[in-house]
Amino acid sequence: MLLAVIELIGSGEITQNRIVFDDALKQCYLACFVPLASAANKPNSHHPFFHLRSEGFWHHKVRPGQRESYQRLSTASSPSVLNTHIAYAYLDDALFELLGNRVARELLKTSLLQNLDEEARRNILRPERGGWDWLECEFLVGDYIAMLERELVGAAYTKAEHRRVLQPKLNNRSEGSIEFKHQNVSAVLLELGLPYIPGYKPAFNYQRQLKQVVLSYLAGHQPLLDDVNRAADTASAVTDSQVTWDSVFDPEPPERVPSVAETRPSYLARHINFSERERRNRELGQLAEAFVLDLEKQRLTTVGREDLAKEVEWSSQKRGDGLGFDIRSFDAQRDEERFLEVKATHSGKYQPFFISENERSFSNEYAAAFRLYRVYTFGTSPRLFILPGAVERHVQLLPQSYQARFSG
Repeated sequence: MLLAVIELIGSGEITQNRIVFDDALKQCYLACFVPLASAANKPNSHHPFFHLRSEGFWHHKVRPGQRESYQRLSTASSPSVLNTHIAYAYLDDALFELLGNRVARELLKTSLLQNLDEEARRNILRPERGGWDWLECEFLVGDYIAMLERELVGAAYTKAEHRRVLQPKLNNRSEGSIEFKHQNVSAVLLELGLPYIPGYKPAFNYQRQLKQVVLSYLAGHQPLLDDVNRAADTASAVTDSQVTWDSVFDPEPPERVPSVAETRPSYLARHINFSERERRNRELGQLAEAFVLDLEKQRLTTVGREDLAKEVEWSSQKRGDGLGFDIRSFDAQRDEERFLEVKATHSGKYQPFFISENERSFSNEYAAAFRLYRVYTFGTSPRLFILPGAVERHVQLLPQSYQARFSG
């Protein structure tokens, strides 16, 4: 039965983690069964579909109202009994993601049919033309996630030391190659709506296998997603009195990166998007606004405009949300107002952010005066870059919610 499932995943017949007991599965099961069975074996596909539930990786989605009857079953005496009680089967998330990779499927199929030693397994996993094999990608992703977990809690780590320990496991690949692969992992996490290590600038030209390894790792390490949520819920105040405009300002906003359609597996969808969670973290937003407020006053004072510094206003606090901006400041040379919208993240400068329709509209109507201040790595070593004018000049805006009206 597992061989049949592997074949159907490979052929594209199964694309979601839902294994239905249908004609396609039964026919594929029969094709796998005949070469392996003895004369005494019967091709009753409903039996393994049912009894695989005793294995830890195979699960049944029980039909509504059938739970008690299902729990009393010791076997499925016929296909109709099975279909009465079970809507479909599904695998552990980590296993399903693993089976999305051709090499991993081949390894598992061969392992089911014969005993493999370490060298045989490595030969199956080894790609053509010297590319990274699955095990190398697994080692690297595990190392990246270990660093990311320390990054999320503000703990110290050394990238160079991690590379030194990792290198012997990666066929002694160069440090530059390892560095770039870490950047690839950043890109994958960013596409999945997860935070990344700011020191590894996302590099989107990655092999498909790497994304499959990342997804498999996340599926098998669900507590990591809880750590991500806790990080997004955290609001750390900046207490360094030495922070200055010059030390914080980043004159280079992110360049445009390739547009990639998001594909969030169900087990990721069950965990809230990191950027969305930060948007709901009102304390984080208020601390970041207070941080920018102080920086603006400092900036104006430094250039001799104490008069303007005294008039900088925390508008969202004084006049309430919904203005389309958070802080009213000034251009020191022209004595003109500047309307600042503050967006903060604990992650890096490429982390997506949310913007309301009101903020977008305001940035267009008052484009000459509008500035979006994107504060990043806020909880550790805050930096910020500025997007002047209409927001859509700088970013791609994707619809995330809609207003529903009862009108024609």
